[in-house]
This record gives sequence, C-alpha cells and structure tokens, in this order.
Amino acid sequence: MGLKTRMQSLGLSNKAATNVDVGKTKSDQLNEKPVEVVVPLSLKLLTPVELELKETIHSKLLDILDLSLISSINGREARKQIQSVAQKLIDEESVPLNSQTRHQLIKEIEDDILGLGPLEALLYDPTIADILVNGHKKVYVERFGKLELTPVRFNDNNHLMKIIDRIVSKVGRRIDESSPMVDARLPDGSRVNAIIPPLAIDGPSLSIRRFAVDKMTLDDLVVRGALANYMAEFLKAAAKSKLNILISGGTGSGKTTMLNAISNFIPNNERIITLEDSAELQLQLPHVLRLETRPANIEGKGEITLRDLVRNSLRMRPDRIVIGEVRSGEAFDMLQAMNTGHEGSLTTVHANGPRDALARLENMVSMAGLDMPAKAIRKQIESAIHIIIQLSRLEDGSRRIVSIQEVDGMEGEIITLSEIFKYNRHGIDEKGVVMGQYCSTGIIPKCMASFKQRGATADLAIFTNHLN
Repeated sequence: MGLKTRMQSLGLSNKAATNVDVGKTKSDQLNEKPVEVVVPLSLKLLTPVELELKETIHSKLLDILDLSLISSINGREARKQIQSVAQKLIDEESVPLNSQTRHQLIKEIEDDILGLGPLEALLYDPTIADILVNGHKKVYVERFGKLELTPVRFNDNNHLMKIIDRIVSKVGRRIDESSPMVDARLPDGSRVNAIIPPLAIDGPSLSIRRFAVDKMTLDDLVVRGALANYMAEFLKAAAKSKLNILISGGTGSGKTTMLNAISNFIPNNERIITLEDSAELQLQLPHVLRLETRPANIEGKGEITLRDLVRNSLRMRPDRIVIGEVRSGEAFDMLQAMNTGHEGSLTTVHANGPRDALARLENMVSMAGLDMPAKAIRKQIESAIHIIIQLSRLEDGSRRIVSIQEVDGMEGEIITLSEIFKYNRHGIDEKGVVMGQYCSTGIIPKCMASFKQRGATADLAIFTNHLN
C-alpha cells in the first residue's frame, strides 16, 4: 500500500499528515494549555509486550507522517493528529489494552515525537526543582530539597541519547564521543547538563535544573522561613544603597533565587547588565541586558568566556553588573569593576562559609594570571565587597540564610568580618525538621552610613531587638 493510500485509509489528508509541528516541546508552549492531562508518575511501567507494541506503532506512525514537512501547525493540533493516527494503528494491531494503558502508550509516543519523551510529565510538575537522569533506568527528581526516585524510564540508552541530542541541537550545541559534555538550556530557561560515554561509565547522564516560573520575592522567602523579616529589611536597604553583595553557598542552596529576590530593590532607572555561563537570572527590572558565554566550536575556536563578557560590559555604560556565578579569572575583572564606580553589583560563589568565600575569590583572582601579592589581592576584595550572605540547604531540605556578614576592613594582611545576623541551630525534631531561630548579633554595621546617604531606611532596632 502506497504512502498516500495508507494515509487515506487512516482518514488523513496529505496536508493533515505533514503539518504536525514536532519542533514544539512542552517548554516551547508555556502559554499553551496541553491537550492531555499529564500522565501521573504513579502509572505502571509498560510491560515488554506493551513496549513492543509502542515501538511498532511509533515506527508505523513515522512512516506515515513526513517529519521533514511537519512544521506549520501548533503543538496542540500536532498532538491531536498523532493521537488520531496512533488510535487507529493500535486498533489495527488488535492487542487488548485497557483505556489507561492505551492513553499512556499514546501519550508516550506523542512525547517521544514532539517533546522530551519520558521527561515531559516531569517538566509539567511545578514541585520539581531538579531532574537527574542516571542512565536509562534511573530518573531522580528533587522536591522541596529532597531527592526521590521516580518510576520514569527510558527504553534504553539509545532512547535517552536521542532525547539528549534533541535538547542540545535546539540551542546549537552538539554531543558525541569527540565532545561528550555539554551545557544547554531549554526554551523555558531550565539549565541542562549532559555527559555521555566514554566519560559517563554507566550510560548517558542528564541533569536539568528547573526554571522557576514563579518569581520569589524576599517577602516570599520570609514566609518560607529562608530568613527573618528584619533581615529582609536590611537586604532591601543594602540593594537600594548600592552595596556590593556576594552571595555564598553550596549547590542547590538557593543562591540564584536570593540574587533574583534582592535585585527587585534595584531602582528602575538603573541600567543592569547580567553575565552568565548559562542564562537563568530573572531580574524583574525594565532596563536589563542579558549576556551569556559561548563555548568553543568543534575546531576549538569562537569561545567567549565570562571574563570576556565582564570586560566588554564595562564599555556598555552599566550602572550595575550582575554575574550569575564567579568561577575563575573573571573575579579579578569583577573586583576592578566594583572598585571603579560600578557600585551595587551582585554575584554568587560556591563556598561553605563567608571566610571560605573570600579565600575562593582570592584563588580565582590568582587564576587571572596576574603576579599580584596576596595582600594586594585581599585589599582589592576588601575594597570591593561590602556584604556576604551565606546560604545553606539543611538536612530537611529547607534553604536558609545562615549568616549575613559585613566586610569591615583589614588588619595586617587579614580581611576582617563582622557578623550582623545569623541562624542559631538547636537540633532536629522527631519529624526530621531542623530546629533553630534567626537572631541579631548586636553589631550595628558601618554600612548604616551608606543607607542614610542613599536615602534607604533600616531601623536600628533590627540590630538590637532580636539578640540571641
């Protein structure tokens, strides 16, 4: 039976069969209501017979639909077309299926053709912060700070590789044996990292850091217990007063969320330039220019580093520079910018404490290839950084500010710090919840003078009424 006859027998015209938009994944359609309800994670895994049927239907469907021409209709119409064809092909196979299994099988075929396969249901779940794929048999998610294994599976490693390739190709990247690691970004902003054999010994690995659709404010974080309201009052004043703020913490401790929340208090009349390896900041300001690094091409050329972006941004008349995370020699250029009139800049760093954060900055400045004595580097850091916010993800999954410290100055060759607020931890209750309380240390920071000069307000009582 010819292709045209085959399509007609299924009740499809040539136009209908070739106008399905495979390019639109869930992430491309954030404003579109999905046709089908998301398949719950509690659904059973398909049996070997059902998996074989799924592969058969998938293969036949691709024979019928000319994917090279499927490009002109929206995602919802595309799903309707695939559902219609798949239903009829399943009927032809005469395999007994209950309605739930039939629905699941068709949904998985849709997701394989139009989206990210088994990951589509996870991408629709707003409670999931991270998706971690360890080979085709194990898919973990993080919810509320805790990891859990899901029943989601890929058919095999080739199936997983196809999904990874679909993700990276959409942003102009490639992944193969010659380039087995890649950072990419989904259209909704979610950050993706993939690594494949031979580097990944047990099969391809995929990590997705979800893009937060709901923008968290400092007040939201207070409600969630990430900080006390008087600490939020202090940070609002610090942002308005153009203090340079360093946000420190471990992976997943909430550094980017905190940076986004603090940035809401930057005045609307300022020009902000954000610099990132993989764009994920969500500054809710009218005058923001977002810049992103670029990796080298297959010939090893064309790389644009974060340091290149920092240098270029200084020629773009920024009022403030926001760096998603400092990791290397760009730390030197950032400190130079902070010390030469670009006040009120913000950045994050991976470190376990404020003192560790300063040591990391010192090491990163050394990576810039400059022969500077340690004292000179520390003087640069002391002059540039005003406030250090230390974040931590605790055992119960909660994310909290555990310390806010002010950079005081230098004593000899040592940078001195004053702790203004801290989180006193008392223990863990019978439900595994970390117990503790926020408090002031009683120290009134020197930056209060800057608050007054800039017209920002912070009640002195916040430093004395909440003592430990």
